[in-house]
Amino acid sequence: MKSIKLLLVVVAIVFSSSAIAQELKFGHVNIQKLVTELPEKQAADKKLQSEAQKLEENLKVMNEELEAKYNDYMEKRDTLPELIVATKEKEIQELQQRLQNFKMLAQQNLQTQEQQMLQPIIEKVQKAIDEVGAENGFIYIFDVSSRVVIYHSEQSTDVEELVKAKLAVSAN
Repeated sequence: MKSIKLLLVVVAIVFSSSAIAQELKFGHVNIQKLVTELPEKQAADKKLQSEAQKLEENLKVMNEELEAKYNDYMEKRDTLPELIVATKEKEIQELQQRLQNFKMLAQQNLQTQEQQMLQPIIEKVQKAIDEVGAENGFIYIFDVSSRVVIYHSEQSTDVEELVKAKLAVSAN
């Protein structure tokens, strides 16, 4: 009799857990794709491209200056006194170093600007995803662009359109 009761309890637990499991809702979204489609991201990209173009122009001017000094040095080095040759070589090396520093700082500056512009966009998308998850009863919403999710079945709901709708509402 005890074994029958135990068997009934186990069966009841199995059936109740399978019923609970059937109620769990999972969703997925491609955050990377979603972010790239946002007008804010496109505006940020344009601004970054403009800034990169300005830095590229400055880099070009510095390269031209370096090339001119180097060519001038190469033309005259055989006729110049040793002290002036050494001075010009040092000047060219310093200019090369400044050019390398400028490149490095320009790259860091662009990365910092990109992070600063992306942060509010990412936060906005995360807020919309959180709201979609809460409003639609999802247990989890996975980001399929991160490649962390190895598999999602057809039972997993693509919530991209719900998140887009939420983002459109918050933009107005």
